[in-house]
Amino acid sequence: MLDKSHKNVTCDTCGARRFSLFNNVSEVELNGLDHAKSCSYYKKNQALFVEGSYPRGVFCINQGKIKVFTLGDEGKEQIIHIAKQGEIIGFRSMFSEEPYKVSASTLEESNICFIGRDEFLNMIDTNQTLRNGIIKELSKELGERALFITNMAQKSVRERLAFALLILDEIYGDEQINLTREDLANFVGTATETLIRLLRDFKDEGIIETHTRKVQIINKDKLLILAGKK
Repeated sequence: MLDKSHKNVTCDTCGARRFSLFNNVSEVELNGLDHAKSCSYYKKNQALFVEGSYPRGVFCINQGKIKVFTLGDEGKEQIIHIAKQGEIIGFRSMFSEEPYKVSASTLEESNICFIGRDEFLNMIDTNQTLRNGIIKELSKELGERALFITNMAQKSVRERLAFALLILDEIYGDEQINLTREDLANFVGTATETLIRLLRDFKDEGIIETHTRKVQIINKDKLLILAGKK
């Protein structure tokens, strides 16, 4: 269980900071950031922001995982990114001064810090390392999204599932992949029933094991071949 009091969540002691863009800020800037931020406990499936609303700042993930998604015509989600510990989300729309083009909500209980727009922009103006990190992050994301869209558009559902599981394996690291079947289907871009059938096929082929809703990859080489990456 997460600590819901947040009394121990400071930028200086934050375990996620070493993975974030704030890893190389000075001690003075870190103290300023610590005073400017506010931290909150989020329940599972709680919204951070919704498509069409205007950004007021950025969200830095201390613990937990967040799904970033769009809604189709019939209200079906298409998950385009899963953010993890140390990631900052919400700054793209803030830079463009446009409403959010996507929504974001928690996949699990999460600790998330919020930094207001003015404080964040001021840090970027005064910290070249942070500014360069943001530019690098935007460039990296553009390439990753282009690859993701290409794979989702040109591959079969079976190949897309293999590709998605490889992405999720990197996100979850030493943990087993822990998504609802509906969320996994929305990440792959298929119907939940199709997703369940394909997971059963992958299990029969010795590629994965399932533990209730959790997925464990046991043959990564087969997944790489299926996804066209080997």
